[in-house]
Amino acid sequence: MPDVIEPMIHEDEQPGHESELEPKPDWEPRYDGSDRLKGKVALITGADSGIGRAVAALFAREGADIAILYLCEHDDAEKTKQIVEKEGRKAIAIAGDLGDKSFCERAVAQTVQQLGRLDILVNNAGEQHWEKDIRDISEEQLRRTFQTNIFSMFYLTQAARPHLKEGAAIINCTSVTMYKGSELLLDYSATKGAITAFTRSLSQALVEDGIRVNAVAPGPIWTPLNPFGGQPKEKIPEFGKDTPMGRAGQPNEVAPSFLFLACEDSSYMTGQTLHPNGGVVVNG
Repeated sequence: MPDVIEPMIHEDEQPGHESELEPKPDWEPRYDGSDRLKGKVALITGADSGIGRAVAALFAREGADIAILYLCEHDDAEKTKQIVEKEGRKAIAIAGDLGDKSFCERAVAQTVQQLGRLDILVNNAGEQHWEKDIRDISEEQLRRTFQTNIFSMFYLTQAARPHLKEGAAIINCTSVTMYKGSELLLDYSATKGAITAFTRSLSQALVEDGIRVNAVAPGPIWTPLNPFGGQPKEKIPEFGKDTPMGRAGQPNEVAPSFLFLACEDSSYMTGQTLHPNGGVVVNG
């Protein structure tokens, strides 16, 4: 096996283009900004679509310049860039494979070079492939899922660490599947468990330097991840209906959790996880 498994773009339809998704996810911020991130620079992975786009839009409305990291959906990334710029903020779009350590290093360097600093790291990008039987999860898929979902967080944090000063924030995207499990998403949910442990441990390692590390654990959210290969097609019409709220969530219902953890509103929180999941009660 090579050190870096290539993205599994051809095995299923992932990552998927939000421009092709119907109905379109709701990414627009629901309220006016109040400069809670004024003068900040945020690097957001998977910011071309879904939750990442909604976070980029909300952060920009609150005053942040944005580095948009994505794999290959150039049309979606350009749309997010335009959204950020419409809010009067700077945006750069950087395409590449987060499972490649050297790309992560280059992306952080480019962010600092072009936007001047780095204050907020949002590790949002994720990869998901369903299998009914654990015996059908290939070594390639297993390594690829861990590369994208958790190795990338190590790579980006390592590269970002010299630039993160007191008051900086790291926000990682875990999942409700970490808490309740998922019979079809064994490797995906395992990475989400690793992300939660990574968040808690990193928060302890960085707290004395004044850097807060927290996480968001979304439930079923309407993004390209599930319709474009992350779930069996026959399950998509029922997606999210098993939550107490009886529906899937929208990206702009998740983005405020990221904003709260990025700004001074959450100054007494580190090592914690927020749960925008439609009412599913979990521990932790």
